[in-house]
Amino acid sequence: MLPARDLWIDDKARRAGYENGAALAGAHGLKSYRLDQIYRAATKELAEDLHAITTLPKELRADLAARGFALDAVEPVVVQSSRDGQTTKALFRLHDGAEVEAVLMEHHGERNTVCFSSQAGCAYACAFCATGQAGFTRNLGVTEIFDQVRWFAKRLAREGRKVTNLVAMGMGEPFANYDAVMGAVALFNDPKGFGLGHRHITISTVGLVDRIDRFASEGTQVNLAISLHAPTDATRSRIMPVNRKWSTEELMAAVERYVRATKRKVFFEYVMLAGVNDRDEDAEALARLMKGPLYHVNLIPYNSTPDALLRGTDERRIWEFAKLLERAGAAVTVRTPMGRDIAAACGQLRAETQPRANTAAPRVVPVASAAG
Repeated sequence: MLPARDLWIDDKARRAGYENGAALAGAHGLKSYRLDQIYRAATKELAEDLHAITTLPKELRADLAARGFALDAVEPVVVQSSRDGQTTKALFRLHDGAEVEAVLMEHHGERNTVCFSSQAGCAYACAFCATGQAGFTRNLGVTEIFDQVRWFAKRLAREGRKVTNLVAMGMGEPFANYDAVMGAVALFNDPKGFGLGHRHITISTVGLVDRIDRFASEGTQVNLAISLHAPTDATRSRIMPVNRKWSTEELMAAVERYVRATKRKVFFEYVMLAGVNDRDEDAEALARLMKGPLYHVNLIPYNSTPDALLRGTDERRIWEFAKLLERAGAAVTVRTPMGRDIAAACGQLRAETQPRANTAAPRVVPVASAAG
């Protein structure tokens, strides 16, 4: 893989109609240090646009802008903020009209997490997921992924704060767009750019076994999360079609290989669905899967979607389920719901901007009227 700076420059150059970064540099007579200045301003200093990069000559900034070179590959068109102020969700439009979502969650203790998308839509059609219900459009490019985070980072920077954690858990399956996601990880991690440590980045997968094996060989300390959501093939295949290709047994074998290779903890995401995966026997089966010493399960209250036929497990039962897992020796936490009043589950905002969902839509703020 190219160095992070070259990944960014090449991607931005292609979006402006050049073959690559070398062609961009040649067209404008740019020396390497000028490319360094542009890259640093965009990724580390979080410049608003080209005109804010005052280390560049004014004529060069104007020329680059006229040729279509832009720091941002995403355009925010709708922004929502939760009533408690802890969650902000943005719907971004891409150059071809495709739309993706990202969410900023502001926790206590200055922990600010951005959940970003890796694809426009998703082909994996999980029964509980609004993104899967909408279908797949296309993969995102490296800077289309990075710029979702950059947009929130700029907002936080105006208040003297930073993004502290990232999760590839938004729209799409990250491992189905593996190279672009890992390219974005390189951008996030680059100490000469965004500078976020690998241990503050998590990638979630529905269970693409071959990509888990590839990820294990990367030698990074990026966290791995598995969207498990059911402990048996019978239930998992019903709500997650990917299980028909790679069974629960095959998935857990890949996780075991990953742990042996990396010695790193694995997080298992488990959305709680009433009458589907929240029975006592489900807890018993899940506890058997969680016997690995570096396994940790997160129980997730369900954010219902406009077209879903499933209901979320009530809070009391979630905690009972957690107690069953604890008594069986499994490491478990219950995730605190955030942003329910703004449809913060992945894909919900895009669904609610479509005509079929408008009747149930929450307050939607046009980006021109939103702060930031």
